[in-house]
Amino acid sequence: MQVIIVTGMSGAGKSRVIDTLEDIGFFCVDNMTPKLIPTFVKLLQDSAEVREKVALASDIRLGGSFSHLFNALEELKMMDCDCKVLFIDADNEVIFRRYQETRRKHPLAKDDTAQGLHDIIAQEREIMKSARDIADYVIDTSLLSTSQLKERVAKLFLDDVSNTIKITVNSFGFKYGTPKESDLVFDVRCLPNPFYVPELKHLTGLEAPVKEYVMSFNEAKGLAPKLLDLVNYLVPLYRAEGKSQLTISVGCTGGRHRSVVFAELIYKSIKELGYNISVYHRDIHR
Repeated sequence: MQVIIVTGMSGAGKSRVIDTLEDIGFFCVDNMTPKLIPTFVKLLQDSAEVREKVALASDIRLGGSFSHLFNALEELKMMDCDCKVLFIDADNEVIFRRYQETRRKHPLAKDDTAQGLHDIIAQEREIMKSARDIADYVIDTSLLSTSQLKERVAKLFLDDVSNTIKITVNSFGFKYGTPKESDLVFDVRCLPNPFYVPELKHLTGLEAPVKEYVMSFNEAKGLAPKLLDLVNYLVPLYRAEGKSQLTISVGCTGGRHRSVVFAELIYKSIKELGYNISVYHRDIHR
Protein backbone atom coordinates (compact mmCIF):
# COMPACT_ATOMS: atom_id res chain seq x y z
CA MET A 1 0.00 0.00 0.00
CA GLN A 2 1.26 3.44 -0.94
CA VAL A 3 0.61 5.94 1.88
CA ILE A 4 1.22 9.66 1.47
CA ILE A 5 1.18 11.80 4.62
CA VAL A 6 0.33 15.35 3.57
CA THR A 7 1.38 18.01 6.04
CA GLY A 8 2.74 21.52 6.01
CA MET A 9 2.04 25.13 6.82
CA SER A 10 -1.53 26.34 7.33
CA GLY A 11 -2.61 28.34 4.29
CA ALA A 12 0.00 26.75 2.02
CA GLY A 13 -2.53 24.74 -0.03
CA LYS A 14 -2.86 21.30 1.57
CA SER A 15 -6.58 21.11 0.81
CA ARG A 16 -5.90 21.62 -2.90
CA VAL A 17 -3.23 18.94 -2.78
CA ILE A 18 -5.66 16.48 -1.17
CA ASP A 19 -8.24 17.31 -3.87
CA THR A 20 -5.65 16.59 -6.56
CA LEU A 21 -4.57 13.30 -4.97
CA GLU A 22 -8.23 12.25 -4.84
CA ASP A 23 -8.63 13.13 -8.52
CA ILE A 24 -5.70 10.88 -9.47
CA GLY A 25 -6.98 7.85 -7.58
CA PHE A 26 -5.88 8.19 -3.95
CA PHE A 27 -8.25 7.38 -1.10
CA CYS A 28 -7.99 10.59 0.92
CA VAL A 29 -8.79 11.60 4.50
CA ASP A 30 -8.22 15.14 5.74
CA ASN A 31 -7.29 16.18 9.30
CA MET A 32 -6.31 12.69 10.49
CA THR A 33 -5.09 12.41 14.10
CA PRO A 34 -1.55 10.91 13.99
CA LYS A 35 -2.30 8.41 16.77
CA LEU A 36 -5.05 6.92 14.61
CA ILE A 37 -3.04 6.70 11.38
CA PRO A 38 -1.49 3.22 11.94
CA THR A 39 -4.83 1.79 13.12
CA PHE A 40 -6.65 3.32 10.16
CA VAL A 41 -4.11 1.98 7.66
CA LYS A 42 -4.30 -1.48 9.27
CA LEU A 43 -8.08 -1.44 8.83
CA LEU A 44 -7.61 -0.58 5.16
CA GLN A 45 -5.08 -3.37 4.74
CA ASP A 46 -7.49 -5.89 6.26
CA SER A 47 -10.49 -4.62 4.30
CA ALA A 48 -11.98 -6.69 1.49
CA GLU A 49 -11.85 -3.57 -0.70
CA VAL A 50 -8.19 -3.13 -1.61
CA ARG A 51 -6.83 0.40 -1.28
CA GLU A 52 -3.50 0.62 -3.06
CA LYS A 53 -3.05 4.40 -2.78
CA VAL A 54 -3.93 6.34 0.39
CA ALA A 55 -3.31 9.99 1.30
CA LEU A 56 -3.81 11.30 4.84
CA ALA A 57 -3.55 14.96 5.83
CA SER A 58 -2.27 15.75 9.31
CA ASP A 59 -1.16 19.16 10.54
CA ILE A 60 -1.18 21.77 13.29
CA ARG A 61 -4.99 21.86 13.41
CA LEU A 62 -4.71 18.81 15.67
CA GLY A 63 -2.87 20.78 18.35
CA GLY A 64 -0.44 18.90 20.59
CA SER A 65 -1.36 15.50 19.17
CA PHE A 66 0.46 16.43 15.95
CA SER A 67 3.74 15.56 17.67
CA HIS A 68 2.72 11.89 17.51
CA LEU A 69 3.16 11.96 13.72
CA PHE A 70 6.74 10.74 13.95
CA ASN A 71 5.75 7.69 15.98
CA ALA A 72 3.00 6.97 13.45
CA LEU A 73 5.52 7.07 10.60
CA GLU A 74 7.73 4.52 12.34
CA GLU A 75 4.75 2.20 12.83
CA LEU A 76 3.76 2.50 9.17
CA LYS A 77 7.26 1.51 8.07
CA MET A 78 6.91 -1.69 10.10
CA MET A 79 3.54 -2.42 8.43
CA ASP A 80 5.05 -2.98 4.96
CA CYS A 81 3.76 0.36 3.66
CA ASP A 82 5.45 2.51 1.05
CA CYS A 83 5.11 5.63 3.22
CA LYS A 84 6.17 9.10 2.08
CA VAL A 85 5.76 12.55 3.63
CA LEU A 86 4.70 15.44 1.38
CA PHE A 87 5.26 18.85 2.98
CA ILE A 88 3.35 21.82 1.51
CA ASP A 89 5.04 25.14 2.17
CA ALA A 90 4.86 28.81 1.22
CA ASP A 91 6.65 32.00 2.17
CA ASN A 92 5.49 33.64 5.41
CA GLU A 93 4.39 36.79 3.58
CA VAL A 94 2.38 34.74 1.07
CA ILE A 95 0.64 32.86 3.88
CA PHE A 96 -0.01 36.16 5.68
CA ARG A 97 -1.59 37.63 2.54
CA ARG A 98 -3.77 34.57 1.96
CA TYR A 99 -5.15 34.77 5.49
CA GLN A 100 -5.76 38.48 5.09
CA GLU A 101 -7.64 37.91 1.82
CA THR A 102 -9.78 35.02 3.05
CA ARG A 103 -10.27 36.41 6.59
CA ARG A 104 -9.92 32.90 7.95
CA LYS A 105 -8.72 32.30 11.48
CA HIS A 106 -5.32 30.67 11.85
CA PRO A 107 -5.48 27.35 13.81
CA LEU A 108 -2.99 28.67 16.39
CA ALA A 109 -4.79 31.98 16.92
CA LYS A 110 -6.28 32.42 20.39
CA ASP A 111 -9.18 34.72 21.14
CA ASP A 112 -7.73 35.86 24.46
CA THR A 113 -4.40 37.13 23.13
CA ALA A 114 -3.31 40.04 20.98
CA GLN A 115 -0.67 37.99 19.15
CA GLY A 116 -0.22 39.20 15.58
CA LEU A 117 -0.62 36.97 12.53
CA HIS A 118 3.05 37.33 11.57
CA ASP A 119 4.08 35.99 14.98
CA ILE A 120 1.59 33.12 14.76
CA ILE A 121 2.93 32.06 11.35
CA ALA A 122 6.49 32.18 12.70
CA GLN A 123 5.39 30.08 15.68
CA GLU A 124 3.84 27.47 13.41
CA ARG A 125 6.94 27.35 11.21
CA GLU A 126 9.06 26.54 14.25
CA ILE A 127 6.67 23.74 15.25
CA MET A 128 6.60 22.33 11.72
CA LYS A 129 10.38 22.47 11.16
CA SER A 130 10.96 18.87 12.25
CA ALA A 131 8.24 17.62 9.89
CA ARG A 132 9.73 19.57 6.99
CA ASP A 133 13.18 18.17 7.76
CA ILE A 134 12.01 14.55 7.36
CA ALA A 135 9.78 15.18 4.33
CA ASP A 136 10.40 13.10 1.23
CA TYR A 137 8.87 15.81 -0.96
CA VAL A 138 8.48 19.56 -0.43
CA ILE A 139 6.32 21.73 -2.66
CA ASP A 140 6.50 25.50 -2.26
CA THR A 141 3.21 26.97 -3.48
CA SER A 142 4.22 30.63 -3.16
CA LEU A 143 4.36 31.23 -6.92
CA LEU A 144 2.18 28.36 -8.16
CA SER A 145 -1.28 28.70 -9.66
CA THR A 146 -3.91 26.07 -8.86
CA SER A 147 -3.27 24.28 -12.15
CA GLN A 148 0.52 24.40 -11.68
CA LEU A 149 0.19 22.92 -8.19
CA LYS A 150 -1.97 20.14 -9.57
CA GLU A 151 0.62 19.43 -12.25
CA ARG A 152 3.43 19.26 -9.67
CA VAL A 153 1.50 16.78 -7.50
CA ALA A 154 0.57 14.66 -10.52
CA LYS A 155 4.17 14.49 -11.70
CA LEU A 156 5.24 13.23 -8.27
CA PHE A 157 2.67 10.45 -7.97
CA LEU A 158 1.58 9.55 -11.51
CA ASP A 159 3.56 7.89 -14.29
CA ASP A 160 1.31 9.59 -16.83
CA VAL A 161 0.14 13.13 -15.98
CA SER A 162 -2.57 12.91 -18.66
CA ASN A 163 -4.52 10.89 -16.06
CA THR A 164 -5.07 14.05 -14.02
CA ILE A 165 -8.19 14.68 -16.12
CA LYS A 166 -11.06 12.19 -16.41
CA ILE A 167 -12.86 12.50 -19.76
CA THR A 168 -16.32 11.14 -20.57
CA VAL A 169 -17.80 11.11 -24.07
CA ASN A 170 -21.61 10.89 -24.22
CA SER A 171 -23.89 10.26 -27.14
CA PHE A 172 -27.48 11.42 -26.67
CA GLY A 173 -30.73 12.27 -28.42
CA PHE A 174 -31.85 15.89 -28.46
CA LYS A 175 -35.48 14.73 -28.22
CA TYR A 176 -34.66 13.47 -24.70
CA GLY A 177 -32.72 16.55 -23.60
CA THR A 178 -29.09 17.63 -23.51
CA PRO A 179 -26.97 16.07 -20.70
CA LYS A 180 -26.70 18.72 -17.98
CA GLU A 181 -23.14 17.74 -17.07
CA SER A 182 -21.85 18.56 -20.58
CA ASP A 183 -18.81 20.83 -20.97
CA LEU A 184 -18.78 20.56 -24.77
CA VAL A 185 -21.81 19.76 -26.94
CA PHE A 186 -21.64 18.86 -30.64
CA ASP A 187 -24.74 18.57 -32.83
CA VAL A 188 -24.52 16.06 -35.72
CA ARG A 189 -28.16 16.31 -36.84
CA CYS A 190 -26.81 17.99 -39.97
CA LEU A 191 -25.80 14.56 -41.30
CA PRO A 192 -28.08 12.13 -43.23
CA ASN A 193 -30.16 10.07 -40.80
CA PRO A 194 -29.99 6.24 -40.93
CA PHE A 195 -33.37 6.15 -39.15
CA TYR A 196 -35.06 6.60 -42.52
CA VAL A 197 -33.30 3.59 -44.06
CA PRO A 198 -35.52 0.55 -43.23
CA GLU A 199 -32.68 -1.96 -42.88
CA LEU A 200 -30.73 0.42 -40.57
CA LYS A 201 -33.55 1.85 -38.49
CA HIS A 202 -33.38 -0.76 -35.73
CA LEU A 203 -29.58 -0.99 -35.64
CA THR A 204 -27.27 1.33 -33.68
CA GLY A 205 -24.15 3.34 -34.39
CA LEU A 206 -22.07 0.58 -32.80
CA GLU A 207 -22.86 -1.72 -35.73
CA ALA A 208 -20.83 -1.65 -38.94
CA PRO A 209 -23.70 -1.05 -41.44
CA VAL A 210 -24.76 2.14 -39.62
CA LYS A 211 -21.22 3.42 -39.24
CA GLU A 212 -20.49 2.73 -42.92
CA TYR A 213 -23.67 4.51 -43.96
CA VAL A 214 -23.02 7.60 -41.82
CA MET A 215 -19.39 7.89 -42.91
CA SER A 216 -20.18 7.33 -46.59
CA PHE A 217 -21.37 10.92 -47.03
CA ASN A 218 -19.05 13.80 -47.86
CA GLU A 219 -20.58 15.83 -45.02
CA ALA A 220 -19.42 13.26 -42.45
CA LYS A 221 -16.03 12.80 -44.11
CA GLY A 222 -15.47 16.54 -43.91
CA LEU A 223 -16.82 16.97 -40.37
CA ALA A 224 -14.91 14.12 -38.70
CA PRO A 225 -11.32 15.40 -39.09
CA LYS A 226 -12.31 18.96 -38.18
CA LEU A 227 -14.19 17.83 -35.06
CA LEU A 228 -11.40 15.49 -33.94
CA ASP A 229 -8.78 18.17 -34.53
CA LEU A 230 -10.76 20.64 -32.39
CA VAL A 231 -11.31 18.18 -29.53
CA ASN A 232 -7.69 17.00 -29.53
CA TYR A 233 -6.59 20.64 -29.37
CA LEU A 234 -8.96 21.53 -26.51
CA VAL A 235 -8.33 18.60 -24.16
CA PRO A 236 -4.70 19.55 -23.28
CA LEU A 237 -5.86 23.13 -22.66
CA TYR A 238 -8.50 21.95 -20.19
CA ARG A 239 -5.94 19.74 -18.45
CA ALA A 240 -3.39 22.58 -18.25
CA GLU A 241 -6.08 24.82 -16.75
CA GLY A 242 -6.49 22.29 -13.93
CA LYS A 243 -9.86 20.78 -14.86
CA SER A 244 -10.28 17.33 -13.30
CA GLN A 245 -13.35 16.19 -15.27
CA LEU A 246 -14.40 16.92 -18.85
CA THR A 247 -17.66 15.74 -20.42
CA ILE A 248 -18.02 15.84 -24.21
CA SER A 249 -21.52 15.21 -25.53
CA VAL A 250 -22.51 14.42 -29.12
CA GLY A 251 -26.17 14.63 -30.04
CA CYS A 252 -28.44 13.60 -32.89
CA THR A 253 -32.23 13.36 -32.98
CA GLY A 254 -32.76 10.05 -31.16
CA GLY A 255 -29.28 9.19 -29.88
CA ARG A 256 -29.05 5.78 -31.62
CA HIS A 257 -27.17 6.33 -34.87
CA ARG A 258 -25.16 9.43 -35.87
CA SER A 259 -24.25 10.61 -32.37
CA VAL A 260 -23.07 7.11 -31.43
CA VAL A 261 -20.82 6.91 -34.49
CA PHE A 262 -19.19 10.27 -33.76
CA ALA A 263 -18.93 9.69 -30.00
CA GLU A 264 -16.99 6.51 -30.75
CA LEU A 265 -14.70 8.39 -33.15
CA ILE A 266 -13.94 11.01 -30.49
CA TYR A 267 -13.43 8.36 -27.81
CA LYS A 268 -10.93 6.38 -29.89
CA SER A 269 -9.05 9.51 -30.97
CA ILE A 270 -8.58 10.82 -27.42
CA LYS A 271 -7.78 7.36 -26.03
CA GLU A 272 -4.90 7.07 -28.50
CA LEU A 273 -3.39 10.18 -26.87
CA GLY A 274 -3.21 8.32 -23.55
CA TYR A 275 -5.96 10.07 -21.61
CA ASN A 276 -8.21 8.47 -18.99
CA ILE A 277 -11.45 8.35 -20.99
CA SER A 278 -14.72 6.43 -21.12
CA VAL A 279 -17.69 6.47 -23.50
CA TYR A 280 -21.38 6.25 -22.63
CA HIS A 281 -24.33 6.02 -25.02
CA ARG A 282 -27.23 7.39 -23.01
CA ASP A 283 -30.14 6.90 -25.39
CA ILE A 284 -28.94 4.07 -27.61
CA HIS A 285 -31.65 1.64 -26.44
CA ARG A 286 -34.59 4.05 -26.36
